[in-house]
Amino acid sequence: MRDQRAWREVNRRNRDWLRPWEATIPPPTPSGPIAHRPTYRQMVRHLRSEANAGRVLPFVIEYEGRLVGQLTVAGITWGSMCSGHVGYWVDEAVAGRGVMPTAVALAVDHCFRTVGLHRVEVCIRPENGPSRRVVEKLGFREEGLRPRYLHIDGAWRDHLVFALTAEEVPEGLLARWRRARAQRAQWRQPGQSGGSAK
Repeated sequence: MRDQRAWREVNRRNRDWLRPWEATIPPPTPSGPIAHRPTYRQMVRHLRSEANAGRVLPFVIEYEGRLVGQLTVAGITWGSMCSGHVGYWVDEAVAGRGVMPTAVALAVDHCFRTVGLHRVEVCIRPENGPSRRVVEKLGFREEGLRPRYLHIDGAWRDHLVFALTAEEVPEGLLARWRRARAQRAQWRQPGQSGGSAK
């Protein structure tokens, strides 16, 4: 609960930035209960309970010593599937600095190397360019469209599915991401081996 104040502040400051991508609760049906958005404490209790049951891996993301986002590996399934899906958000103030690709790479490596998952998915609304760039930078494979997959920003929304399996990143996703970043940086430096053409 120690992150409550920081979490609330980041969410408040980023309300407009996150709204188009955040899950919402569909309106109640005649047979269903009236749903409400959980409080921070309820969310933490739920995540802890699900983590203890082996179904969720919740993380906060810190950058330069402050909380800037959240990443959750959810829907963890064992047995013949051994998979989970990653969801995330980041403070607009640090977007584009490599924070989210690094966080996703660390989480995927943990899932594959420590937890023992075989497959990880990320489902993204087609119009969410920043989130799509995260998975593209990391080399996730696009698998297709899930129509009306999640209730987001007040309606059922289509999502693109991106995935990786453990065999696709034997060296680890973080190592692959760092190598790709170093290569891009080298190409941007004129006059060096592998630099831009003159």
